[in-house]
Amino acid sequence: MNESRLGAPTARRSLLVILPVVTFAVLAGVFFLRLRSGADPAAVPSVMIGKAAPGFQLPPVAELTADGKPVPGLSSEDFKGNVTLLNFYASWCAPCQVEHPMLMRLARESGFRVVGIDYKDTPEAGRRFLARNGVPYAAVGSDTSGRVGIDFGVYGVPESFIIGPDGTIRDKLVGIVTPENYAGVVAKLRAAGQVAAAN
Repeated sequence: MNESRLGAPTARRSLLVILPVVTFAVLAGVFFLRLRSGADPAAVPSVMIGKAAPGFQLPPVAELTADGKPVPGLSSEDFKGNVTLLNFYASWCAPCQVEHPMLMRLARESGFRVVGIDYKDTPEAGRRFLARNGVPYAAVGSDTSGRVGIDFGVYGVPESFIIGPDGTIRDKLVGIVTPENYAGVVAKLRAAGQVAAAN
């Protein structure tokens, strides 16, 4: 009887050791298969692709200026007539700091606009972030409550959307724009303009 009592804790301890190892092996296998399949690990399906951008009107980030002029707020009406990269960012977001030089570079390209939404941030912090790093955006909306982000299905920053000149969301970019994926992002933006021209 004493032997059976001693055996139960030993079996439980063995299970506690084996279970994490098995879980890790299963997860590693799933990640390995995804990488081998050629799937883009940053690609996250979005129910918003192919639909009109949600309607919104956001005030500007208070006292934000670029080239000595106030940077306007942002509304969904601003998407009409232009291919647009809409970037959700925040001053508290470390990956946004890393991505910012690529957004400055995108802003110098022709054929599309880069606009931003300062997500769940105070206007003061958003303004300081852009004053320190540069303003790549033609317009910036202040979404302090995060409501517009929710409407777009944003679950973390940075996230960007490619919006066609008809106001339709053409693609969603999760994660940062990097030197490695920069050409692909530009190609997607140009393709959104070509789709619009063909229609």
